[in-house]
Amino acid sequence: MKTKAGENVKTYEAKGFREKFLGEDNPMHVLFRSNSDHFFCLKMEEMMRLRYPVPPSKHSCHTLIFVSSGSHVMKSGYEEYQTVSNEIIVVPAGQVFSIKNINNTHTGYICQFHPDILIGKYGNREMLNDFDFLKISGNPKVTLTPEDVPDVETILNRLQKEYSETTTANLNIVQSYLIALFYEMNKNSIKVSKNISAAEVITNKFKELIHQNIKTQHLVHYYASLLNVTPNHLNKSVKTVTGKSAAKWIDETILLEAKYLLFQTTLSVSEIAIQVGHEDQSYFSRFFKKHEGITPIQYRKMIDKS
Repeated sequence: MKTKAGENVKTYEAKGFREKFLGEDNPMHVLFRSNSDHFFCLKMEEMMRLRYPVPPSKHSCHTLIFVSSGSHVMKSGYEEYQTVSNEIIVVPAGQVFSIKNINNTHTGYICQFHPDILIGKYGNREMLNDFDFLKISGNPKVTLTPEDVPDVETILNRLQKEYSETTTANLNIVQSYLIALFYEMNKNSIKVSKNISAAEVITNKFKELIHQNIKTQHLVHYYASLLNVTPNHLNKSVKTVTGKSAAKWIDETILLEAKYLLFQTTLSVSEIAIQVGHEDQSYFSRFFKKHEGITPIQYRKMIDKS
C-alpha cells in the first residue's frame, strides 16, 4: 500500500494487508472475523493463495507459519528462507519481509497475533525475552523433532478452533496456548547457551539497538557508547559472532529500510534519504549504488516493472 509523500510511513495492519495481497473480492475474506486484526489461526489448506507477490513490507503483528507438508519460501530481513515439513518460521512484528513466489504449495497452519496479546493476564516482558524467534534479531526458523510435532499440531488445532468456532476468541485462552506453543518451539530452537559469551551478549543487544535507531544513528561509536564498550571491542565482538563487522550490519540495515521505503511509499529519493538518516541525497544515492549496483531511482523503476 503506497502512501503519499509527506505522510508517515506505517506498517500494514491485518485488514489492509489482506485487501492488498489477497484482492478485495477474494472469497476467503469470509474466514476473517471482526477480531482478526489482533488474532487469527487458520489451516493453510482452508485459505486461497495470495494473488499478488508481497514486496518488502512490515506488519504490525507477529506471523507464525507451521508447514506440515510441502514448502514455503519467503524473505525475512536479509535472508531468504525455505520452510519445509515439520518446520516453523516466525516473522516478528516490525520485521521487513517479502514473498516473491505466490505459488507456495504447502499445508499446515498460519497464526497471526498482535504483540499486545502477549502482555495480558499470563504474560510478562521477562518471560517473552525467552523466545528468540519473536525478536527481529533472532533466528526465525524452528525445526521440530518428529516426537514434538503432534504436540505442536494439537496446540495449533486448539488455537484454530478458538478462532473459527467462537464468535469472539477468548484472548486469555489464546495467550495461554500461544505461550505453551512458544515453549514447545523453544525445545527445538537453536538456543543460546546459558553460558553465553560476552561477545554474544553485546552482539544481540547491538542488533536490537540498530533496528531501533537506524533512522538517526549510523556510527559504530554511538552504539558502543550505549553498550558501554569501546568501538573496537564492539566491532570485534560482532565480527566474531556474525562474521560481519558492526559497520556492515549498520549499512545493511540502512539498505533494508531504504528498500522498504522505495517499495512501499511514493516518497522522493531525497525524502527517503532523510528517513534513513542521510541529509545529503547525493551521498545517499552513492551509498545505495555502491552496495546495490544501481541507483535508488533505477531500483524503484525496476520494482515498478516487476
